[in-house]
Amino acid sequence: MDVTQAVTSRRSIRHFLDKPVDPAVLKQVLETARRSPSGGNTQPWNAIVLTGQPLADFTAEMKRRVAAAPKGGETEYDIYPEGLEGRHERERVGVGESMYGALEIAREDKAARIGQMMRNFDSFGAPVQLFTYTRKYMGPPQWSDMGMWLQTIMLLLREAGLDSCPQEIWAQWGLDVKELLGIDDAHIFFCGMAIGHRDPAHAVNRFDVSRASLDETVEWRGFGG
Repeated sequence: MDVTQAVTSRRSIRHFLDKPVDPAVLKQVLETARRSPSGGNTQPWNAIVLTGQPLADFTAEMKRRVAAAPKGGETEYDIYPEGLEGRHERERVGVGESMYGALEIAREDKAARIGQMMRNFDSFGAPVQLFTYTRKYMGPPQWSDMGMWLQTIMLLLREAGLDSCPQEIWAQWGLDVKELLGIDDAHIFFCGMAIGHRDPAHAVNRFDVSRASLDETVEWRGFGG
């Protein structure tokens, strides 16, 4: 698989097969991802990777806490900025509607929508979760570096025949996540990432995900024509 194939075949997988991930493959992916770029080579990322009983125990306790505080716990950052508008809000809302449409869940079926949302906390059936965090004093450039590191991991996973789903939803209960994972208060939690093998037949992994056109996002200068 070349880079273009990895990019175009990567998507957020929301239904994984009951199939284990080879730890040697995962370790090699993370070893290679150390080459990800970062400003001044600061490499601001940290991660905890869970599978097996540790993941099961973490999941069970987090689901208990989410049920007790369904609107979110104590958070350390806003997942979406206040006043999100224009194409940004359009695309955010649109992908949700496309997903629920593929699952044939009606807008008014709140229980089914909540049920689908809760599948986040079972990692959509993935056998591995990667949790990412960084020092609290890191700024927007270093958060961008974390994003580049995570994207590198996702593309390397595709090369290895694996799939992923980055999950910022964990940050809505960020302090709970930190407590359960033993992340100290000098750090801020960013997101989780479910890792495993996609179910290629499941509708939630097959719907079209729109992307803004180049005309909406890129301005060309000095190229003539």
